[in-house]
Amino acid sequence: MTTPATTLVDVDGVRAGVDQALRDHLDALRAELAHHGPGVEELVDAMAATTEGGKRLRAAFCFWSWHAHGGAAGRHAAAASRATVLRVGAALELFQAAALVHDDVMDQSDTRRGRPAAHRHFATEHARRGWGGPSEQFGVAAAVLLGDLALVESERELAAALATTDARVGAPARATFDEMRTEVTVGQFLDVLAQVEPIGPDDQEHRARAVIRAKSARYSVEHPMVIGAALAGASPAELARCRRTGLALGEAFQLRDDLLGVFGDPATTGKPAGDDLREGKRTVLVARTLKRADEEDRATLLRHLGDRGLAAADVDRVRAAMVRSGAVADVEALIDELAGPALAELAAAELEPAGQDMLVRLGRSAVTRQA
Repeated sequence: MTTPATTLVDVDGVRAGVDQALRDHLDALRAELAHHGPGVEELVDAMAATTEGGKRLRAAFCFWSWHAHGGAAGRHAAAASRATVLRVGAALELFQAAALVHDDVMDQSDTRRGRPAAHRHFATEHARRGWGGPSEQFGVAAAVLLGDLALVESERELAAALATTDARVGAPARATFDEMRTEVTVGQFLDVLAQVEPIGPDDQEHRARAVIRAKSARYSVEHPMVIGAALAGASPAELARCRRTGLALGEAFQLRDDLLGVFGDPATTGKPAGDDLREGKRTVLVARTLKRADEEDRATLLRHLGDRGLAAADVDRVRAAMVRSGAVADVEALIDELAGPALAELAAAELEPAGQDMLVRLGRSAVTRQA
């Protein structure tokens, strides 16, 4: 039985350490901005709420990659300290918060982790207090600025974490972090573009996988693993292995997310059933359905994809069409095809045993999760 990621990130106090680094950062930010007045406190409160409740998977992949590549044992004289790696994990979580807030605005999502999305929260507060102007416009504006602030703070936390770190390990870690932020931004644009362009007959899966790699796969697993290994002083060959296995696991991670976006239990995922269908997400699951479904089921999907008012009964109809087409089984097989060799390669590598075991367990949990 696979151990849930929520349990694995607690091992060796990783979640607790990252959470403490986040609290310290937000406390310092509150103190720094206090002279601007009470409105700023609400913005920092919203950032705290956005960073709460996450899986901390990215921070965990970073930490255990550092551990597996000898960081905890000090195999390399320049290796970063445990405290530094946990702070880098906090920087990853702040970047994740920025990405999620902006993603929810672009997708017009109502909820995130079982709570109102940031733009919905701010819009509700605007209406409750009877402020002037359109509530929805204020909500979007406030959420965009919240995401921007989280992005700025991710940079500040990273810079502080690496300030006293040997450049031999700090420089490659920073370079990967910078690459990650640029790539996710481009991936978000590609995702938005894919949702508005006409659906072509043959190129949907290729485009869907390109979006997955740029927007999610690399920053969910590959980049955190590379950053952690770099902070341990890993060799070029070891960094290349992290990129190779991390990309495969990251893509499988997102494919699982796509299945959960249609078939997931709202009580577990924290989002309404079928939300990806309402948002018109052009996923591999959608591409496989369009390719394999009969004319009637294909028409059902095309009719409902991107329908913001999609009813539960229509979600069920699309789900049934996807299952009948064989697309769901296809995506499950693709997850196994990507994750299996990557996990086997990590398990066979010459790595520090405790860290290696945790990397494999985290990878397996990431691609089999239910939330």
